[in-house]
Amino acid sequence: MKFLHCCFTYRWLSFFGRSRMDHFGLTHILLEPDKYNPDTLDLVVDEEAREYWLNTCEKLTEKYVNFALSNNEDPTVEIRALKFKTCYIEALKELRINPVAHGQLTIRVLLDINETCLRSQGFFDLWKQQKKFENESALATLGSRLAEIDALPDDRQRWIELCKGVLAGNMFDWGAQAVTSMLDSGLYEALEKIQKRPWLCDGLDKWLDKLEKTVHHCAAVFVDNSGVDVVLGILPFVRALLLRGTAVILCANEWPALNDVTNVELEEILQHSAHICPVISAALSTGDLVVRSSGQRGPCLDLRTISVYALK
Repeated sequence: MKFLHCCFTYRWLSFFGRSRMDHFGLTHILLEPDKYNPDTLDLVVDEEAREYWLNTCEKLTEKYVNFALSNNEDPTVEIRALKFKTCYIEALKELRINPVAHGQLTIRVLLDINETCLRSQGFFDLWKQQKKFENESALATLGSRLAEIDALPDDRQRWIELCKGVLAGNMFDWGAQAVTSMLDSGLYEALEKIQKRPWLCDGLDKWLDKLEKTVHHCAAVFVDNSGVDVVLGILPFVRALLLRGTAVILCANEWPALNDVTNVELEEILQHSAHICPVISAALSTGDLVVRSSGQRGPCLDLRTISVYALK
């Protein structure tokens, strides 16, 4: 999930007090829409952060090139990969000299430039095969993960485990330099890396208390990464919402970006999940679980550019 407001920092889930909406706008999900800013860091102002992220993006470039070369049999792939590298490195050099070359400088801008450079060389879905492999691997263990959660003694413990699964799943991000070594691991290795509570931003207990008193009519969940994240992190969480009688709208990227799942890929994942989980199967049949395109084309969620059709 891109951002969950109660206890996580970079994912998002919004609850609505009615089952359908005629239109969608920031006023439905933000207390102060005029003050909304999708970026947590201003890299123009913060020189230390700017240097860190420019260096990080430059290091990641080599990973993208190697991945392209090892996952593509096209005879032109080598020259295209090198052109991508040149394109992105030159863009980073320009930003070192002139941080406001693109008007603003944020992590979102850096990642959007990366995607633009990839697409300019024909890499419209560099991680396609990797995403497929990770989704299939995660689906193979979905049933056991659900059984494990169901075996916990009470609802509160189940919700805590579900939320930890959401946190752990988000570590499986090909755009994160710090977790590259984890990508060959599974959910349980990631769960071990979650810090003990209280977390830096921890509203979990307050949210769990609210769950005991409230059943939401509808929840919009903006999903993030393929594989472990969406299958073993998000789907168990969504299933728990469905069991409470909450309808769920799963919103995913319209365009491929990094290893983020797209709305088309998510539809396929749900069809496979329906054979594993009767709750998901029933919700798909009744329309209580649907997939929508968020309209996003990059790896960072920007609520200013959400598709007006996302929550219809």
